[in-house]
Amino acid sequence: MVEPKVSDRPAAMKQTDSQHIVIVGGTRGMGRELVRLLADQGHAVSVLGRSAPSEADSQLANVEHWAVDILQNEALKKTLGEIISARGNLNSLVFFQRFRGDSDSWEGEIETSLTATKNTIEFLADKFRLGENCSIVAVGSIASDFIADEQPVSYHVGKSGLGQMVRYYAVALGSKGIRVNSVSPGTTVKEESADFYSQNQELRDLYESITPLRRMGTAADVANVAAFLCSPQASFVTGQNIVVDGGVSLQGQEALARKLTMGELKVTRGPDQEGK
Repeated sequence: MVEPKVSDRPAAMKQTDSQHIVIVGGTRGMGRELVRLLADQGHAVSVLGRSAPSEADSQLANVEHWAVDILQNEALKKTLGEIISARGNLNSLVFFQRFRGDSDSWEGEIETSLTATKNTIEFLADKFRLGENCSIVAVGSIASDFIADEQPVSYHVGKSGLGQMVRYYAVALGSKGIRVNSVSPGTTVKEESADFYSQNQELRDLYESITPLRRMGTAADVANVAAFLCSPQASFVTGQNIVVDGGVSLQGQEALARKLTMGELKVTRGPDQEGK
């Protein structure tokens, strides 16, 4: 097979020193971690969130925050328009938002995870810096494929739908050179939950014991993967989901249950038992 020359590579692989990246839900947790990482890399970062940023985050170089309720579509479109007007077209768009309200969880989760994501993508689809590196990343959960009984059905359906939305837009926007991927974290220690896990060492030890990498994931782990998917280094990756759980979901449920309750119990037959 003939390898393409550098000059033959598509314009979408062009690297720019500083990119404009819009992050929805970037004032807390994993989203805030990505904001800090991208700011350190010298990118222009525009953050949408309902809550105000911390004083330290409001001082980050090249970072601007916009307060908006993304469930209010007209207000969302107005804010997105202001961002484009003030900072120009974007290279990447990353979604971290999740429903945290007190109203009906079904309606709230579907509106937050799916409707707001769809509305944002469709408003911004023609406002990317086409010909440069362009990417959309949605951060979901392993609950899109597995059941986390601490979460309601709406959470599972919302995250599962997000995965299909990613695949849809990967095909629909591919001709524009816009890549669309997702990241599915497992249980993750964030700045807001660090004290909880430090005060519940038994729970942390349990999570670490069932993780093949023998530690809990952090917000930085997820942010690093999202940053990679936004970068030109992922220029031929689209429609994919990267699981960031340290290998927890690779294990069979029966094997994991035996390990936790019965130790390393041998349940397979040896060669001398064949046919017995």
